[in-house]
Amino acid sequence: MIVSPLRSELTGELERLMALGEPFVRPRTSSDYWLYARLFSSTCPVALEDGTLAGAVIAFRSQDDPADVYVQDVMVHPDFRRRGVAGLLLDSVRTRAADWGCHRLYLTSEPENRVAHRTWLTLGFHNVPGDRNVDGVQVLTEFKGAGKDRAVYELPVSRRS
Repeated sequence: MIVSPLRSELTGELERLMALGEPFVRPRTSSDYWLYARLFSSTCPVALEDGTLAGAVIAFRSQDDPADVYVQDVMVHPDFRRRGVAGLLLDSVRTRAADWGCHRLYLTSEPENRVAHRTWLTLGFHNVPGDRNVDGVQVLTEFKGAGKDRAVYELPVSRRS
């Protein structure tokens, strides 16, 4: 499996991959993915297996708090699940974040997305304390705006020596 930064020519394939994640992963537009490939490729790795897009992560370093990298989307093609693809991609983002001296990766998930909750914990993220508990998941009310309650997860990034 080859992990590389997102390239503009993969945006159509990436859009189709992300559509497979609905209802929890919502695909962006082709122009959004083009923008990510042009401006954020080092934190938007893709995994390719024999030319097939096996998975992708869309993440961004915060301009307001450069110690943070926010992971917007993680998607692995159903044919490649349970093969370590998400971990491989997130390790790529974590390595980049460490190179920059960042302190953490963080992401959010809908409280009812139990598969994501298990995945984030398995990959070493911890569920940030929230203002309420929903079936064992800590949730922050309206974290992403009105009606958008989210479970927040973070993973410390250690500095590379």
